[in-house]
Amino acid sequence: MAEIKIIGTAHVSQESVNEVRTAIEEYHPDVVAIELDPARYSALKKQARDPSVNDVLEVKNFNSLLVQWLLAYLQRKIGFDVGVEPGAEMKAAIAEAEQRNIPIALVDRDIRVTLMRFWNTLGIIEKLKMIWALIISIAEIDGGEEIDIESLKEQNVIDVVMEEFRKFSPNGARALIDERDAYIAHQLVLLKAQRPEGKILAVIGAGHRKGISVYLDDPKTLPPFDSLTKEPKPFPWAKVFGFGVTFLFAFLLAAIAFSGVGLDVLLYAFLFWVIIHGVLSALFVLLAGGHPYSALTCFCVAWMTSLNPMLHAGWIGAYVEARVRKPPISDFRKIYETESLSEMARIPLFKVVLVAALGNLGSLLGTVLYFIFVFPVLGIDPGVVITTGIGNMWAWVTGLF
Repeated sequence: MAEIKIIGTAHVSQESVNEVRTAIEEYHPDVVAIELDPARYSALKKQARDPSVNDVLEVKNFNSLLVQWLLAYLQRKIGFDVGVEPGAEMKAAIAEAEQRNIPIALVDRDIRVTLMRFWNTLGIIEKLKMIWALIISIAEIDGGEEIDIESLKEQNVIDVVMEEFRKFSPNGARALIDERDAYIAHQLVLLKAQRPEGKILAVIGAGHRKGISVYLDDPKTLPPFDSLTKEPKPFPWAKVFGFGVTFLFAFLLAAIAFSGVGLDVLLYAFLFWVIIHGVLSALFVLLAGGHPYSALTCFCVAWMTSLNPMLHAGWIGAYVEARVRKPPISDFRKIYETESLSEMARIPLFKVVLVAALGNLGSLLGTVLYFIFVFPVLGIDPGVVITTGIGNMWAWVTGLF
């Protein structure tokens, strides 16, 4: 039977780089399996084509892209602090294998599938907690807090970190850790079948070593491979919320119209919707460093897009931002090479994505505040207006028949 040796590494550890080189030299593997997918392998080898701003605008995954960039920045910042480039141990494994003419196997899941499954399976509370934790972590690292990278490879420390992550975000842990453990184990089992008498050296992040080993000890426990690669289809809560807002707004205007409080109150209710959405969406675009044209665009369209679950003000603002700023293709690589958040915030492509995310956030906040403050702003009793309006609407409808 094929023999598999697993090395658990830290992605910003010089000791892991040395350990990988030593293992290849002493173990003489027939295959070196590395925790990369083709896209990240090409990026690591600087062979990947950078996506254009049109590619980013077409996909519209602005929130998850921001999280991906911030995670990459956090890992890169840690690497700067310890003097090791992120992914250096993978580069070392590739270089050693190529130098010795040893085949390389890419055994990790496509990063796009992982990020899609990760983001789509998170609930709104988990997403907010994840973003907040990411911001705090970046602030601590930028503030000079030191991290003992080598201690993170110790199994007891890993167990504690993983347990905390599962408590913090069970859905995130399942997508980022458990599913990838199973995917990588599937790939290693396949390599064993293809090379029944070979020696396989697997260079894997330390956090995955335990889970993969459990699956390799009993491959029958592996989940079906297809379940790890298909696109998740979560319940469309965002669309349900959007249609709910549209219905609620229309119902509110109808109740005011039928309540008899006057046409001017109905007009003010509509104008308040337009103004609060437009002002907040435009303000958040300006906070993102967006161009005044982008902010003006969001001001003009936010009241309409907030009533259409298939469209968002931030998306339109991002399109305008991209046409005004004209980010070059090189911006995508620059984002992954910045050494500070302030430097990243000056990159036009980053501004485009941030405008989309914050423009949408401003519009969403406008919806929430509208239903909280509309009646105090109008100076009317909501109970009286709604009950009277419903009663009059019912009388009108029944009168038609």
